[in-house]
Amino acid sequence: MASRRACATPDERCGRLAGVSLNGWAVDGWALPDDVLRDAPTYTPKPSELADLELLLSGAYTPLTGFLGSADLIALRRTGRLADGTAWPVPVTLEVPRSLSEHLDVFNPLRRVLILADLEGAPVAALEVTELYPARKTTLGAAGRVLRLGDGGHGAFRRMRRTPAEVRGALPSGRVLGVIADRPLHRPQLAQIARAARTLAAHLVVLVPVDGPGPDGLAPEALVRCVLAARDRMPASTIVALPLPKHDGDDIRDAMLRTRVAAAYGVTHLLASSESMLSGGGLRVLVPRELAYDGRDGQWRSLDDIPPRHRRLPLTVAEIEDHLDRGTILPEWHTPPAVARELTRSRPPRRQRGLVVFFTGLSGSGKSTMATGLADALLETGERTVTLLDGDIVRRHLSAGLGFSAEDRDTNIRRIGWVAAEVGRHGGVAICCPIAPYRDARAAARRFAHNAGAGFVLVHVATPLEECERRDRKGLYAKARAGLIKGMTGIDDPYEEPLDAELVIDTTELSQGEAVTRVLRYLGSNGWLDPRPIP
Repeated sequence: MASRRACATPDERCGRLAGVSLNGWAVDGWALPDDVLRDAPTYTPKPSELADLELLLSGAYTPLTGFLGSADLIALRRTGRLADGTAWPVPVTLEVPRSLSEHLDVFNPLRRVLILADLEGAPVAALEVTELYPARKTTLGAAGRVLRLGDGGHGAFRRMRRTPAEVRGALPSGRVLGVIADRPLHRPQLAQIARAARTLAAHLVVLVPVDGPGPDGLAPEALVRCVLAARDRMPASTIVALPLPKHDGDDIRDAMLRTRVAAAYGVTHLLASSESMLSGGGLRVLVPRELAYDGRDGQWRSLDDIPPRHRRLPLTVAEIEDHLDRGTILPEWHTPPAVARELTRSRPPRRQRGLVVFFTGLSGSGKSTMATGLADALLETGERTVTLLDGDIVRRHLSAGLGFSAEDRDTNIRRIGWVAAEVGRHGGVAICCPIAPYRDARAAARRFAHNAGAGFVLVHVATPLEECERRDRKGLYAKARAGLIKGMTGIDDPYEEPLDAELVIDTTELSQGEAVTRVLRYLGSNGWLDPRPIP
């Protein structure tokens, strides 16, 4: 460790040094005393904020060196530029709980350091907080420069998460064609890439987003494997894995940001992957010509150069997903066999893929009875591994200690959704049957399953309140009507009916067997179970 003299003032104690190692953490360009690091509060940002943080630390967001403050955000909204006039497309911000402000003092260099940790709690950066400004009801925006702590973390394909400086230093001189591969590369995309690289006489840089599942739900690790499987069909290339988060649902601004990031990696020409890609950041965006397969010689050519009777259009995304869902082989004329194998491994047929069946409805609606009947039916066939997450059982174990406030109910459903998604990640069927009264929590459960590569079927057990009260097997409605208990869903706490249920069943006039049969028929007809006669 580099020696340091005793510093008389806080500013001196937080002076700038190069390459200092403190307590096993490499602090790039900023000397943080041991006691400052030890006593500084720690916060784990949201995944999208962690993605922004990685791009800030790598230099991909140059000229930004940290999270933006209020002045920059106001200027950005009004002019599309930062407060100093620098053009920048999107707000790059960090929100922290308001309670953290008690541990930070932006005017004291020794008390304005915030340690940012990854999802596993490992420190990855220090934020020098120079401003705290109102963001939402429970959060503040934290602005300031960030500096890396540690060796950059871990994870699959970490060797491919190279910095812009590393990539630029290894590029040959001349033009560089960039491609953002947020989906697997099939033969039509590979032909477009080869044609553009040949026309430009350019080296190829393929940027693979890895901050979360792609638009087709493919896990980032699987996407990288698919891109690598196509490498022998590309011109000379450099493949880089990096996060490319989305901001506020603004596709145009996100496209502008992607061009800035691509330029940071040395790209001079970017092959557009969507209509929203725009030129900027010092590079040109190329719109590829629409290609088709020429049945005469097996080549991909411009659509207009092929007679209609010999022309075969590329498969649509929906057609590709249908092949994968049914377990049929992607045709070799469209997809290289190595890419097809990776896709099949990552997205097995529905009858082998993980699935979350999520029953929701009022107490007494029949959802637990249906869930148990479905689990029994699947266990009898033995074709799927089944996990039943009953609401009452979950509250005794997974969610012990939670009450019935809106916040606790939300937490309970998110826990169930997360566990169910992990079951689905490994090919099992998770059957859940909580009341789940709130749409946001149910949406989170669906998102967990999607991100795990599993299917999600929401079953709304829409038995009317009057029938549920008539049944009242647990006596809860009678107690709620008598004012003995509070927060009873349907009485003094709302039930937000689903707007996105795959299946709606009212059990008022149905037996358990009839209700379960409806679910089995839906799962069978949609490929989640092997087709077989269902009574």
